Amino acid sequence: MDNKVFGYARVSTKEQNLDRQLIALKKQGINERNIIIDKESGKDLERKGYKSLKEVLLRRGDTLIIKSLDRLSRNKIDIKNELEFFKNKGIRLKVIDLPTTMLDFKKNQAWVFEMVNNILIEVLGTIAQQERAYIRQRQAEGIEAARIKGVHLGRPKAQKPNNWNEIISQWKTGNITAKKAMALTGVKHSTFYNLLKS
Repeated sequence: MDNKVFGYARVSTKEQNLDRQLIALKKQGINERNIIIDKESGKDLERKGYKSLKEVLLRRGDTLIIKSLDRLSRNKIDIKNELEFFKNKGIRLKVIDLPTTMLDFKKNQAWVFEMVNNILIEVLGTIAQQERAYIRQRQAEGIEAARIKGVHLGRPKAQKPNNWNEIISQWKTGNITAKKAMALTGVKHSTFYNLLKS
């Protein structure tokens, strides 16, 4: 069976235009019926076209061409995992915006492609790891800055309603049930008991 070449194009919304990606993919000689399209966000990999491509269409020895790596996902960890998936399945991934991935190698030079692929996976993994560390650092710095300013982070503390003392007095003397007290004060079960402790 002949190896096939597929293209994948994605935009985040139905209003966005795919023309730029489609022109680039067609320039690679991909048959239009082998170009799979998604008009969905790249926040995760649960996209109809992309799943069909991975689970049904692509076979060992096939090639997948995309315009840029972020067409796979916006998440660098996901991109790294997808690169490893294609590598393990024997599917060649070419990225138009990364010219090194577009080179064709003779059979006895397949190791060069393997090396390029491994470098790409390693670099993306490192970038993703650094981004996670940077995000954690920024969060910690933001929390510390807020703490110094005396800003309370997290959910705002529940405030006692204006009729709280009056209703709680009625509840404590047994004139009304806790359920009735919650209804009269307009607070939920957990909030009611948390306010009692405060």
